[in-house]
Amino acid sequence: MWLNNILETIGNTPLIKLNKITKDLPATVVAKVDYFNPGNSIKDRMALKMVEVAEQEGKLKPGGTIIEG
Repeated sequence: MWLNNILETIGNTPLIKLNKITKDLPATVVAKVDYFNPGNSIKDRMALKMVEVAEQEGKLKPGGTIIEG
């Protein structure tokens, strides 16, 4: 898969099948691997959405500064 930039990875968190510890279970078990996100966190989606909304509303302009508290 080819992505245009790192932001395209947000929201496409991979699910990894757990094979060894579930081999005797009659089910497929997967783990969501959020640390594959650019910020290593589930919070990446929320942060991206906040920035997009701020840009749309004109509250954040190119070259603007974001201060995280």
